[in-house]
Amino acid sequence: MTTARTEGARPSSAGPLRLVEDRTAGPTTVDVTGYVRAMSAHCPYLAPSVEGGLTHWTVYEAAGDAPAVEEAVFEAGVRSAEWLRTQADRPRAALLCENIAVRSAGREVLAWPHWALKNLYAPVGVMFGKFPVGEQIADHRGRVVPEPPLSFLVVRFVVRARDPLFLSRTPDLAETVAVAADDGRDVFAGLPRDWKNIKLWARERLPKRP
Repeated sequence: MTTARTEGARPSSAGPLRLVEDRTAGPTTVDVTGYVRAMSAHCPYLAPSVEGGLTHWTVYEAAGDAPAVEEAVFEAGVRSAEWLRTQADRPRAALLCENIAVRSAGREVLAWPHWALKNLYAPVGVMFGKFPVGEQIADHRGRVVPEPPLSFLVVRFVVRARDPLFLSRTPDLAETVAVAADDGRDVFAGLPRDWKNIKLWARERLPKRP
């Protein structure tokens, strides 16, 4: 596992997570235009992010068994988060939005990577969102959120005034997000740097599967 601060999710042409389309603001291998337009009604930051060319997609194909894909998704999330941390001082950084999309993947391969990444990076002000294909939920106003066309993780900076409201079921995490600040720390300090142990660590932070 690496925490090198390179640009976005790691391209890969082999293994359990195969690169379909490298980081781009206008993906052509997946049709997300209608979905993004519909989601803009639920997120006030999405439209200005897209208009400013600050929303990017890296598209992968799940090509291995679920545990291997799960680990590869986690590693891609680490790389995106570490790159995002280097961008905090750039203009309009708050609108940066990195999306790690995984074709041919069910919701199970996002669950534990998302939960581990969210807990690792919340203290330094990086937020992860999980949008598995087939999921139909309501937002905090009770409006039905559009179903995503494929499973993906979102990586962005924490919005301290809003994000704690979305974490009511995990109050400890909500408190962490409310005071999040990047002090340059290694988020893996004191943790074994392999997916099996990171997943066990994530399990200990939640009584039930996320």
